[in-house]
Amino acid sequence: MTGQTTIDTTGPGDEAAAATAGPVPGRGLRGHPWFTLVTVAVGVMMVALDGTIVAIANPAIGDDLKASLAELQWITNAYFLALAVSLITAGKLGDRFGHRQTFLIGVVGFAAASGAIGLSGSIGLVVTFRVFQGLFGALLMPAALGLLRATFPAEKLNMAIGIWGMVIGASTAGGPILGGVLVEHVNWQSVFFINVPVGVLAVVLGVWILLDHRAENAPRSFDVPGIALLSGAMFCLVWALIKAPEWGWGDIWTWGFVLVSFAGFAVFALWETKVKEPLIPLGLFRSVPLSAGVALMVLMAIAFMGGLFFVTFYLQNVHGMSPIDAGLHLLPLTGMMIVGSPLAGIMITKFGPRVPLAGGMVLTAVAMYGMSTLETDTGSGVMSLWFAVLGLGLAPVMVGATEVIVGNAPMELSGVAGGLQQAAMQIGGSLGTAVLGAVMASKVDSDLEGNWKEAGLPPLTPEQLGKASEAVQVGVPPVPEGTPGAIAAKITDVAHDTFISGMSLASLVAAGVAAVAVLVAFLTKRGENAEAGAGVGHI
Repeated sequence: MTGQTTIDTTGPGDEAAAATAGPVPGRGLRGHPWFTLVTVAVGVMMVALDGTIVAIANPAIGDDLKASLAELQWITNAYFLALAVSLITAGKLGDRFGHRQTFLIGVVGFAAASGAIGLSGSIGLVVTFRVFQGLFGALLMPAALGLLRATFPAEKLNMAIGIWGMVIGASTAGGPILGGVLVEHVNWQSVFFINVPVGVLAVVLGVWILLDHRAENAPRSFDVPGIALLSGAMFCLVWALIKAPEWGWGDIWTWGFVLVSFAGFAVFALWETKVKEPLIPLGLFRSVPLSAGVALMVLMAIAFMGGLFFVTFYLQNVHGMSPIDAGLHLLPLTGMMIVGSPLAGIMITKFGPRVPLAGGMVLTAVAMYGMSTLETDTGSGVMSLWFAVLGLGLAPVMVGATEVIVGNAPMELSGVAGGLQQAAMQIGGSLGTAVLGAVMASKVDSDLEGNWKEAGLPPLTPEQLGKASEAVQVGVPPVPEGTPGAIAAKITDVAHDTFISGMSLASLVAAGVAAVAVLVAFLTKRGENAEAGAGVGHI
């Protein structure tokens, strides 16, 4: 059967056979671990780039398609909802039908949806195809991890995940830079069209190189009610987090969706104990290291994505940088992730995950504390220092937590484990943005009126104060047109100082979250099932 194998996890010679980690005999490069890594990295790069590159194109899309701010927000929200809701189910599809097939389908669908967005003449079509991008991206990401898990032996898996994490970090950070260049010198459509040749390359490499791996006891049926319950619960949770900044955390709709989500998760958990082949066997979470790895990924994403959310506003709106310049100032973070991820893989292989993970979260906490000390006139050198420390801290966490989750899951659930890892990051990032956004909003609301009065500025009506607070929360001075220069300068100073106070508090909260994650890191240990992917039989 061409391009397919079964995994034998019981043979005593598996580890010895896998130690070579070489290509499958008689198949050229098909199944070669390192070429497999290159192939999945190309596909993952496409999705990771898209996560940040699109934000740069939003203003140009709005101008061209006459879209409102709310419609532009749906370009991001539609993608995120589709991705977050589908990740675990998509991982299960890979376990059932093979990760090679789901990876290739994901790449083709993602590239096709990207091309369709570039050809779209209305905001409605853009949003629709963004949903398809999210669905196909969800197929691609867990499948990539499943392929790495099945292809690499245990002693080389951490290095592979380290390089995989390096690609994600570099692509995510490089998105704004590339997006700025494309929008400025070509057009907004090119931001999406660029995915087409990348997708073609990934498909060609995938057909040529990727070898399908199936566990002998892979699932043979689908838990359709479980998929519906989990998807509904995930949708309600993510929707509440997306809308919380608009509705407010005290709003009945926010808590209504949160409560419905919790009820959905409870019913899902009950159902999973009764079905023959559950979507997520709850016994998976009896593994304390795996559960700790999921929790660690959520906490890391809260601290990282939530804290970094305000840094972009700080660089662009307080320091007045262009998107490209802001992206360049974040290069120390990217550089340390690129350098640190493979090194983290080596360290985790040699010493186990606990110390590198705990050390990484300590550095993350220190970096977030350092970012709480940034001022309106902080120089590039100080900023670069804290960004570099953050990148150095994140690298071992991205690598180690991923290995702990995927390595502690049985081989037949590697896709589900990959979906869990990605879903934890998505939920953590959404939680971080929502919760730290609420912290920022509360601090700005508390300080703005007093700072405004102390500066001797004309008093604001409650409605004017509310609108001014919304602007200040993203670092924008609420200066009306025609305001005299001296008054405008005072308003700008007040707005920036108030924004800095909010960002400082949010960064301190993020540092506290990272400190809690240090304790969680000590519950992790090396993947008990990492060797399952090492023994590859050939058909």
